[in-house]
Amino acid sequence: MKTITFPDGVLVALLSSLVGTVTFYGLSSFFGDNIAIRFVISGLSLVYILYLLRKSNERIGRILVVVAWIVITLISWALWTPAVLFVLTNLAMIWLTRSLYFYSSLFSSLTDLGLTALSVVIALWAATQSNNLFLTIWCFFLTQALFVMIPSSIKTNKNPTKIYSKEADFQHAYRVAESAVRKLSVNQ
Repeated sequence: MKTITFPDGVLVALLSSLVGTVTFYGLSSFFGDNIAIRFVISGLSLVYILYLLRKSNERIGRILVVVAWIVITLISWALWTPAVLFVLTNLAMIWLTRSLYFYSSLFSSLTDLGLTALSVVIALWAATQSNNLFLTIWCFFLTQALFVMIPSSIKTNKNPTKIYSKEADFQHAYRVAESAVRKLSVNQ
């Protein structure tokens, strides 16, 4: 079973920060800051979605998620959407991927949406305080790593007597088996 742990998320945050920063400064000298940051956002978003898909136990719809990401990103690039909308589109794709592949309840999915919003707020805070791209990406993905703490579903035991009936069923089966063993030993 492939599971994601918080240390995995910390490693993803570190690698994303390093790769994103190096890529941005490499591309900004050729294309300018605006295009470079869009490439970094697109690239990190795609790699993170592929990482999530790889770590998910679900097999259905993976190709569709990647194709949807490609189509939406190409449309965003073609229309040259405002930077805020471009970022929100990529965040929505990350959130939807996690919601579809890691959660089975609406509450968990909405909690993840809140975590995504918190990640953006923390990343913006880091950007305004430090003016450092590495720290901004680091703070975003480090906060995203907390998604492993969100339960996949919220289940309540609606029938608490069911536990006792399972125990009673076991006791009944045990007595029947014990009786059968006694009968076999007496008949021989």
